Amino acid sequence: MIIAETDRLVLRHFNDQDTHAIYLLNSIPEILTYIPGEPMSSISQAEQILNEVILPSYEELGYCRWAVEHKADKRVIGFCGPKFVTEFNEVELGYRYLPEYWGKGIGFEAGSKALEAFPQFGIDEAIALILLGNKGSEALARKVGMIERGRDSYMGHKVTVFHKQLTT
Repeated sequence: MIIAETDRLVLRHFNDQDTHAIYLLNSIPEILTYIPGEPMSSISQAEQILNEVILPSYEELGYCRWAVEHKADKRVIGFCGPKFVTEFNEVELGYRYLPEYWGKGIGFEAGSKALEAFPQFGIDEAIALILLGNKGSEALARKVGMIERGRDSYMGHKVTVFHKQLTT
């Protein structure tokens, strides 16, 4: 299911053909510098995340992280989209991209489009939970219009919480 498109990107549901992309986004150390948890070590872990987290969330809530497909390359280069965070009882805008696409405006392009789509899923506001020191993600959150709300902890790590009201 396609959620949104830009000139360069398609935001869509993940599917069974995306397990390798999910694996890459969760196994490359450079990407995981500011992500809690251990890197994936097998493709079966990506299959498990797809089948036990992402697809059930699409069914239950109507949303979860969306694959970001680069039109020119015809490949999934990251994810961007909503995830309900039980510990905060709020929906988070999360994003992650392959390093070769960093610094090209992809994060802003996908993040802006994703936030525009949130209200279609009954999401009136969004947060971003960003580990302390992750200046790139903080800059992106600000660029898509999020405002720093304060500090908290998440998964045993200190985070800066950003917030954006999407509907009035």
